[in-house]
Amino acid sequence: MKKVASLAAALAAVGVLAACSSNDNSSPAVHSTSAPTSSMIAVTSAAVAPGSPSAVLASTPWETTSAKDAQGASVPLTDGNVKNYVGFAYFKTDGTFTMFNLDNTPKTHGDWSVSPDGKTRTIVAKNDAGQEQFRREVDIVTLTDKEFTYRVYPDAANKAVYYDIIHTPTTHPEPTK
Repeated sequence: MKKVASLAAALAAVGVLAACSSNDNSSPAVHSTSAPTSSMIAVTSAAVAPGSPSAVLASTPWETTSAKDAQGASVPLTDGNVKNYVGFAYFKTDGTFTMFNLDNTPKTHGDWSVSPDGKTRTIVAKNDAGQEQFRREVDIVTLTDKEFTYRVYPDAANKAVYYDIIHTPTTHPEPTK
């Protein structure tokens, strides 16, 4: 019985830490320019803690609405450096996601998570059999209820060249597969 009580206390503490993970209690925005970390070794479906950065991401469907380069210049969503990141994203509170192209064709699905500090988002794309196809961890630049922006580096060794992929909330209904 003590083990069950200890486990319950530990799970409650994790939930509290996740809910309090924002760097600035006055604003839900998270800004980061640091390189992705390997702190997110495994990503599995898990419930989202209320008030956490994950809860902000799961609060609405997102649409890619623009992209900017490292100099702040707009980049067309058809540009080869950003076009693979464009579409509609649906992050569910159970830790799963689906993504669709802007023409509603299926893009990918799998598991997702946001680091407890709100600085990185990880997706694990899976095929229909549930096997991992790829894993992508990105820096979160902004995460509020009005904007979700993450940064991608074409060459992970060169942090001077990057693209910010900007998403805004959408009312677009999730397409069926």
